[in-house]
Amino acid sequence: MFYQKKIIIIGPAHPLRGGLASYNERLAKEFLQQGHQVSIYTFSLQYPGFLFPGTTQFSTEPAPADLDIHVCINTVNPLNWISVGLELKKQRPDLIVVRYWLPFMGPCLGSILRIAKKNKHTKVVCIADNIIPHEKRMGDIVFTKYFVSPVDGFITMSEKVLTDLGQFAKGKPAKFVAHPLYDNFGEKISKEEARSKLKINNEELIILFFGFIRRYKGLDILLDAMKLLQKGDNYRTPRLLIAGEFYEDRKTYDEQIEQLGIKDMLILRTEFIADSEVKYYLSAADLVVQPYRNATQSGVTPLAYHFEKPMIVTNVGGLASMVPDDKVGLIAEPNAESIAAKITEYFYKGSAYFIPYLIEEKKKYSWSKMAISILELVGL
Repeated sequence: MFYQKKIIIIGPAHPLRGGLASYNERLAKEFLQQGHQVSIYTFSLQYPGFLFPGTTQFSTEPAPADLDIHVCINTVNPLNWISVGLELKKQRPDLIVVRYWLPFMGPCLGSILRIAKKNKHTKVVCIADNIIPHEKRMGDIVFTKYFVSPVDGFITMSEKVLTDLGQFAKGKPAKFVAHPLYDNFGEKISKEEARSKLKINNEELIILFFGFIRRYKGLDILLDAMKLLQKGDNYRTPRLLIAGEFYEDRKTYDEQIEQLGIKDMLILRTEFIADSEVKYYLSAADLVVQPYRNATQSGVTPLAYHFEKPMIVTNVGGLASMVPDDKVGLIAEPNAESIAAKITEYFYKGSAYFIPYLIEEKKKYSWSKMAISILELVGL
C-alpha cells in the first residue's frame, strides 16, 4: 500500500544556478509525480566569494512555478544552522535528501541534520556527488567526517564515489545508482535550427566541450588534441565549440590557443549557458567530448544521452562506466594523442554507427529509479 511521504531536499535550487540546482529541482518533480509532499531548502548564501570562481551564483531564469523552494540556509552562519535545524526538527519530515559535493558544506549541513534528527523520526539520505573533492583544501577530512555522522544512507552516482565513501561511512547502507537523464532542458531540436540560432555553419563538423571550465576537466588536453587534427585545405577539419564559463583564469587557455595556432578551429561561447539555451548547444553538436584528467561522474553524460549525442570520454573515475565503448561512444586515455585518434575514429564511423546503441542504453537512466532507490535505502 502506498503512503505519501513528507520529503525535504537540502541543496542548491532556484535562484541558484547550475547542474546541482537543475538536478534537485528535477528530483523534486519526480517525488511530486509519485505522490509525495516535497519542498526544497536552498541557500541564501551558498559560497563566500573566495570559493566561487564564476561571475554570479544566481540564475536569470524564472523560478519553477510548481516547486516549494525555501531560500534560507547560510553556510557561514552557525546561528542560521541552528534556526534551520530547529525548523526541520519541528516539521518532522519522513525523509531529508541532502546533496554533498564539497567538504566546505560539512559543518553547515552536518549541524542542521544533527538538530533535525532529534525529533527521532526523520531519516536522512545523502546523494554524494563527491566525497573526496577534485581540489583538496585543509579541513576536507574533518568536515566530511562531521557531515557523514548523522546520515542514515548514501546514494552515489559513480562506483568511485561509492569506494571513496568506504573511508568515511563504514557500515552505513550505500548504493550506486546511475545519474538520471537531464530531461528538463527541453527536447532536442534539429541540428539546422540549433546551428541557425548559434550562427554555426550547417556543413561543419562540431565537437562540443560543455560546462564550467576547471583544470580537472582537461580542456587544455582537448586543445592539444585539436592541434593534432589540424590538416590542409582538402581535409574537413572539425571545429571545437567551447560552451561554458571559466571557473579559473582564462589567460592560460588564451595563451595556449595562441601558441597552438588553432583559433580558427574554435567557437568560444565562454559564458554561463542558461537552462533555456542548453538545447541549442547539445543539438548543434555532432559529438560531445569530456577530456577529464580525473572525475567521479559528470552531469554532461546524462545531458548527452538525453539529446542523443555520442560521446568521447576519458578512462578516468566513473566516466567510462556510463559510456559503453564502441557503442554509445568511444573511450580515450587522458592525453591529446588518444583523444585526437578517437575523434578521427568517430568521424570515420559516423553518428549512425552509435545512435541505435545510445537510444537503447539511455532507457536505463530514469528519475523514477533514483527516487525509488532513495526511499528504499532507508526502508520508506
